Amino acid sequence: MPVYVKKNQGENNDHLIQRFKKMVRGARYIMELKKHRRFEKPNTKIKQRGAAIMREHYRAKRRKEELAS
Repeated sequence: MPVYVKKNQGENNDHLIQRFKKMVRGARYIMELKKHRRFEKPNTKIKQRGAAIMREHYRAKRRKEELAS
């Protein structure tokens, strides 16, 4: 989805550019572009997802132990 920014009455160009950048960051376009910068094999994606699941599992386990003691 494209980001549109119209200049408000009495608004200078610097503020217009800042508002545009803020909207682009909020839409997370930059993250998507960086993610698709290089091709990733499907197998690599699966391994990364598995590693993320294990990290979250260990973090939850650590939090549980921390609260218990």
